[in-house]
Amino acid sequence: MNLLLSIIGAFIFSDDAKVDAADWPQFRGPSGQGLVQSDALPVRWSDRRNISWKAPIRGVGYSSPVVSNGQIWLTSAVQEEGRLLVVVLDLQTGRQLHEIPVFQHDKLWAIHWKNSHASPTPVLADGRCYVHFGSHGTAALDQNGQILWKQRLLYYHHHGPGSSPVLVGKTLVVTCDGLDHAFYDDRVIAEPIAPQFVAGLDADTGDIRWITRREGRHSYATPLAITVDGQSQVVCPGGSFVAAYDPETGTELWRVRHNGYSLVPRPVFGNGLVYVCTGYDEPTLLAIRPNGQGDVTDSHVVWKSTEAVPLNPSPILAGDALYTLSDNGVATCYDAVTGKTRWKKRVGGNYSASPLMSGNRLYLLNESGTTLVADVSGNYKLLTRNLLDGRTLASLSAAGDSLLLRTDTQLLRIDQLASDDASESPVTGDEESQNDKSQKGNSAEDSDGIRIRGRSRESIQP
Repeated sequence: MNLLLSIIGAFIFSDDAKVDAADWPQFRGPSGQGLVQSDALPVRWSDRRNISWKAPIRGVGYSSPVVSNGQIWLTSAVQEEGRLLVVVLDLQTGRQLHEIPVFQHDKLWAIHWKNSHASPTPVLADGRCYVHFGSHGTAALDQNGQILWKQRLLYYHHHGPGSSPVLVGKTLVVTCDGLDHAFYDDRVIAEPIAPQFVAGLDADTGDIRWITRREGRHSYATPLAITVDGQSQVVCPGGSFVAAYDPETGTELWRVRHNGYSLVPRPVFGNGLVYVCTGYDEPTLLAIRPNGQGDVTDSHVVWKSTEAVPLNPSPILAGDALYTLSDNGVATCYDAVTGKTRWKKRVGGNYSASPLMSGNRLYLLNESGTTLVADVSGNYKLLTRNLLDGRTLASLSAAGDSLLLRTDTQLLRIDQLASDDASESPVTGDEESQNDKSQKGNSAEDSDGIRIRGRSRESIQP
């Protein structure tokens, strides 16, 4: 598996030879698919072990940290001030270099309790940082933190900002799939663009190059840029269907219909297939050949699965092995070509963050600060269970041989400082914590009602 993953990694990363091994320029890394170039990430840590530094982060945000040129960039929202921030830290020391207020609003709208107003992950490219806060605004900054441009794409982003931007050439692609009205409060948006649409912005100026309106249900998944038969396309999961667009024009290339909504997982691509999770209420994993035209629902879906399909964590693809992690802690390995299940393991815990893969090791971060590190060269074998304090909804990032882990209050850099060989002492016994809670259900609205961020009321019936 190590050799195979190295070959796959070399193929994926070859599209951008400028990416340094220590860089993590977008959500889920250089490939956008959660694969780490280094196979020497730390495997064991605690609050007092293998922690190089901890840095407090003001406000609330679930964006993942991104890294370039020795700097870490992330976003945060200070609810009570109506302020949306970009925070820049030094990779080596954790010292804060900049805290830039990018957008200021009189009030940040009420959103789903599990989301934040700073959940989309930034993109770093060509000395710039691109940030997206849903309907609150999109912006570009230079490497010194100076704001270069701002743009606002008005729509009702419902549960809040979720989809991260994607840079394809000189086009910044953002998906904006919301509702046609406010749900959590009584706000009114004057002249929203549409309930659901995909937009392409000029990366240099922020000007709108194209907008493609689409009909469906609300969604929060980050697009994935791929190349098929020499043609660039950006795959954008949405409520009721997934579609691919020409990043230069916004023209729809193909689509596959499904019954889901409120999608979060980012697609992965390999073996001539795009793998997409369809969201609530009947989560399905689809393997799609992305070389069709028009509606290819009946002709280009190669296989599908409805067992333990994630609602939030994104899949991982390593060669012919496709790994998924359900929100209630069931890890599955598929044959990526045929869809046959190779193994399935209940690992315990509740998950929102997307996993990472380094060599043969899978990194699974649950919502309460615990990261499982497992060897998946054969069947699933748990190596370590690493506990930290805090709520953890942001996905892990890597910088060279280091891990970056964001909690609800701070960012930590984790390194292999002590001499450990986890492969010699795998965890034994029951791998499922006695405190792990099972997933309540597959409804995005949650059967017990919805808690709301930004309002004193604790629940509201949809």
